[in-house]
Amino acid sequence: MSAAALIAFPAAALVLAGLLRSPAARRLVSPPREDRWHTETTPHLGGIGIFAGLAAGSLGALALGAVPGSHKAFLGILAGCAIVFLFGLLDDTWHLPPVAKVGGQVGAAAVALAAGLKVEIVTNDWLAVALALLWLVGMTNAFNLLDNMDGLAATLASIAAAFFAIDAVTTHPNRGVLVLSLALLCAGAAFLPFNILPGRRTKMFMGDSGSQVLGFALAAFGLASSWKVAGTTVATLLLPLLVLAVPILDTTLVTIVRLLEGRPIYQGGRDHTSHRLVYHGLSERRAVVLLAVISAALGATSLAYNVLGNGRITLIGVLLTFALLVQFGSFLSDVDRNPAVLARDGGFLKRTFVIHRRRLIEVLVDFALVTASFFAAYLLRVGSEASVNQRTVFVASLPIVLAARYAVFIPLGLYKGVWRYAGARDAARVMTAVAVSEALAFGFLSATRSFRDFPRSIFLIDMLLCTALIGASRFWERAAFRGLASLRDRGERRRVLIVGAGRSGRSLLRELRETPGEHVVGFVDDDPRLWRRRLQGAPVLGSADEAARILVEAQPDQVLVTIPHAPRERLDFVIDACADAGLPLQFVRREFELEPAAVESTTR
Repeated sequence: MSAAALIAFPAAALVLAGLLRSPAARRLVSPPREDRWHTETTPHLGGIGIFAGLAAGSLGALALGAVPGSHKAFLGILAGCAIVFLFGLLDDTWHLPPVAKVGGQVGAAAVALAAGLKVEIVTNDWLAVALALLWLVGMTNAFNLLDNMDGLAATLASIAAAFFAIDAVTTHPNRGVLVLSLALLCAGAAFLPFNILPGRRTKMFMGDSGSQVLGFALAAFGLASSWKVAGTTVATLLLPLLVLAVPILDTTLVTIVRLLEGRPIYQGGRDHTSHRLVYHGLSERRAVVLLAVISAALGATSLAYNVLGNGRITLIGVLLTFALLVQFGSFLSDVDRNPAVLARDGGFLKRTFVIHRRRLIEVLVDFALVTASFFAAYLLRVGSEASVNQRTVFVASLPIVLAARYAVFIPLGLYKGVWRYAGARDAARVMTAVAVSEALAFGFLSATRSFRDFPRSIFLIDMLLCTALIGASRFWERAAFRGLASLRDRGERRRVLIVGAGRSGRSLLRELRETPGEHVVGFVDDDPRLWRRRLQGAPVLGSADEAARILVEAQPDQVLVTIPHAPRERLDFVIDACADAGLPLQFVRREFELEPAAVESTTR
């Protein structure tokens, strides 16, 4: 009887064909704009046909008894889709303000939650409602943002709906989700010929009324199937995340870029995943096909994890998947490079996974270090004689700790730095990232399960160990670089004394440390607050009037003065001492000419 949902395809196709011949096709249109991808005025009526197909397939199956009439969650999802469709249609017609759109999405989510949807893997009722609300509203907007290129949103939604239908038959039997996902799949498939056809112009867009229905429905399927299982496994928890990974990646990338650029997140733009693929040399059709293949592959792995039922394989597979997605997102964020440079770099896959292999290695190394840290903390606190509950909580907690680490490490920039030049700020960033991610993991676990005899101090020990390990992994390059330079240049390094411990002097110190064959023995400065202190590892040996003594004690090969405009009487102490010792002295001047005329005169 669930096959009755297939009526959604002809129902949607008939409605869409009729709309193209109606006066609405001339009124509800999207004209070309600078921040949009299309170049021709196009009707945005597709959402009406998509919702009509979804409603026809779902209600038809319900009338034939495929779904029990008392199935509240089924009706709640359908009612929520109707609400977001209505608000989306109003927005397509009169352009609602963002607050009104979000209000409609929250109202739709409230209806679905009142009908019985919830995140049952979370034991705290308030947190469960908050997570469910965030998931429903977030995915609704994710597909709204994803609808930025012909065929993209409908294709990815159809793929995701197909996987939810398979899951509803195999792993988590659910007649309501099966009917709704089949109806959504058929409605999306019926829309595609009107939106993308080889060699023909686009006939219509789906508009907000269509994209929001797709996003809300798919998010609700996740709540009604895998996340409704109280005794969930890691693979079960990841099913909706992997099936919907591409829209999640696109939304995350767009959100971060727009926040950094100071632009509103809801504002349209040509900075989505699909656009970035085109900027990197793919055609529009190939960009859509590539994202569809990625989405299908991720959905297939999510089902495979459930079938295998092996937690270790799942953990390793998810790590590799996540590492590749980080690589993919990192590559896509690099849109400002010159096309000629990109062409020289080689093929698309080579540029994605070879050019950024350093970041891939960092992600994999962090996985090993985070796992080792948490396991070491567990052994230090519990030992080898652990109870069954302690082992169970450890196995369940490790993926959460890993997810929290990556969720914080990425936005705090732990995969961006050139760690050869790491300093105190980078160390503070590492400590902050570990502490925040530990707090997130502990808070989530506290809300979702009972620790009983599992010691909470394990998380404190883990935070200290992880900070040390992650810090060491980031700063080893700096230490190794300096150590190798020291060994390479031993016996032939030039000893340099810097006069002036201000900004210019410290900047010169950093440059000389990165220059083979140079060794800074210290500073000379007249500020008594700096005497006998170390600045970036170099001692402040005294004032200018002590220059003769300092030259004897430090034995420099050259003296560099970074304060050429200091009082003449103070510089004379240094000049005279260098003359008496027969040491070369050089004044270092750093001047910046910002006037265009000055720049031109120096480049001719």
